[in-house]
Amino acid sequence: MHPYRSVLFVPGHKPDWAHKALRSGADAIVLDLEDSVPPEHKEPARATVRATLAELRAAAPRLGLFVRPNALDTRLTGADLEAVTGPELTGLFPPKIRNAADVLRWETLIDWFEIRNGAAGLEMIVPVEMVEAIAECDAIAGASPRVGAMIGPTSEHADIARAVGFRWSPEGTESLYLRSRILLACRRYGLHALTGLWEDLRDLDGLRTFADYGLQLGFRGQIVIHPAHVPVVNEVFTPSDAEVAHYEAMVAAVDAAAAAGDGAVRFDGHHIDLAHAEKARDWLAHARLIRGR
Repeated sequence: MHPYRSVLFVPGHKPDWAHKALRSGADAIVLDLEDSVPPEHKEPARATVRATLAELRAAAPRLGLFVRPNALDTRLTGADLEAVTGPELTGLFPPKIRNAADVLRWETLIDWFEIRNGAAGLEMIVPVEMVEAIAECDAIAGASPRVGAMIGPTSEHADIARAVGFRWSPEGTESLYLRSRILLACRRYGLHALTGLWEDLRDLDGLRTFADYGLQLGFRGQIVIHPAHVPVVNEVFTPSDAEVAHYEAMVAAVDAAAAAGDGAVRFDGHHIDLAHAEKARDWLAHARLIRGR
């Protein structure tokens, strides 16, 4: 999966909001058919989402386009997928996954509707929002090649807060263990690790601090619920010119030392060796993907 910096949610029955989301500069947009759509709007929202997907894809060929269908237990999932699966779609955001068996149930449905509706290569962004999913996160991460990303849970009021019962703090210490488990599962299976959302729409400084802490932990992007949050999140998760120059110089220094027969070298006041250069090469490969977008 492309390492999306910002993944912005939009209610599926609000097409004007989707176009506003596009103008925000988000790397990926999730059109929601689940929690943000009232029950009486769910059926007409399917056709709205299908039309919106086509419009967004025509306007932005490289945009990540995902849909969050209703959960399997609602018995609405099949009709959702029948309506929205198509060549414009990048993937699905399947809610309320509890274990690897749920992933396989989604995979079976996606296999069917992908062939039926002319889609290909659909991926899953899996939110970890249930206690069972936290306990089973490693198995979930490895359950299907369609799983491309997972989300470390942080919400103040959403499913994970109710399921675990924590009291939210801006520092996020109450969800550090939960997020760390998801992060390690992502690393083990080569998935894109996304941190959860920041719910305060006005506190952009708090958002920046929260996103930067996610980056410090090892996450490479964030779920976003308002277009105003997108520029902040994109900036935090975009490698800077100074960082790129630093790591390029580090690789060059180690390569030069190796050519001279040395295994280690002093660089910018630090002792570095091959391990440092390999980490720098991995970081630079990620930076090229982000900055190239």
